[in-house]
Amino acid sequence: MNSSAIADVAYDPSSRTLQITFRSGGTYTFHGVPADIYRGLITASSPGSFYHNHIRGRFR
Repeated sequence: MNSSAIADVAYDPSSRTLQITFRSGGTYTFHGVPADIYRGLITASSPGSFYHNHIRGRFR
């Protein structure tokens, strides 16, 4: 992952669970995330912006 904010991303398509580890040290798990959102995150030119615009506050 080429991001100044995100260190690592893991996705389980069977449970639609996305785990994001931030460079600041926090790891967060999001449930019910569609595969297209995961693909968008890992291919985004700015993964941090994609996270803020499409993931943060939308999934638990």
